[in-house]
Amino acid sequence: MRRESGRLRLFPLNTVLFPGAALHLHIYEPRYKQMIAECLDGGEAFGVVLIRDGDEAGDPEVQPHDVGTTAEIGDVTALEHGRYYVNTVGRRRFRIERVIAREPYMLAEVTYLTEDAASNGPAQRRLIDEMRDVFAEYLRLLVEFSGMRAAVDLPEVPLEASFLVADALQVADSMKQRLLELSSTEQRLTVELGFLRRLLPQLRALLERKRTKPIPERGPAPGGAFRATQEKFFGKHFSMN
Repeated sequence: MRRESGRLRLFPLNTVLFPGAALHLHIYEPRYKQMIAECLDGGEAFGVVLIRDGDEAGDPEVQPHDVGTTAEIGDVTALEHGRYYVNTVGRRRFRIERVIAREPYMLAEVTYLTEDAASNGPAQRRLIDEMRDVFAEYLRLLVEFSGMRAAVDLPEVPLEASFLVADALQVADSMKQRLLELSSTEQRLTVELGFLRRLLPQLRALLERKRTKPIPERGPAPGGAFRATQEKFFGKHFSMN
């Protein structure tokens, strides 16, 4: 089957966007104000890619990872001086084939990746059944640790569930990128289960320490820094529609 390809404006960021996950952005750099304006005029999405090398999105020589996700623009609030608050939702994974321009923003030829959404066999169903209790316990511990509430239902569709769990996991961005790049839903769910089973004992130990000796809420957490982005997760819209 021939894969779909095309040109896509890219926004390199220090985050990984998964299909179905929300991403809220404050657009203030001239290059990205222009990019968003053009996307709005044409009713087009842009691509979000994790930065591989480079300090920030404004670096014209920044090097992105090869696989990213398109960001479909939803609500937009126009601000003074051409700035925007933009709410987006991840839609389609893609692979960068060639960067063809870096000014005024990064433009690339990409190939859109095919998802195995139709695959819903016994192995995936078994993984979902195993994931349900483990993920619920993970969320319960995170809620207790952070003091914030969360109500997240694991989707019945394995593909959607794999992306939601990947987005929720508090692990390093390099690990999230690995999950994004996996082509098999079954493999992604298997890796996520492994992560969760290793993280649960660490979270329980942190909670026990917190009960006996209070520790800063933004202190170290399993899989990397317990970042402010945790709050972002608890308020997330997650939809594959």
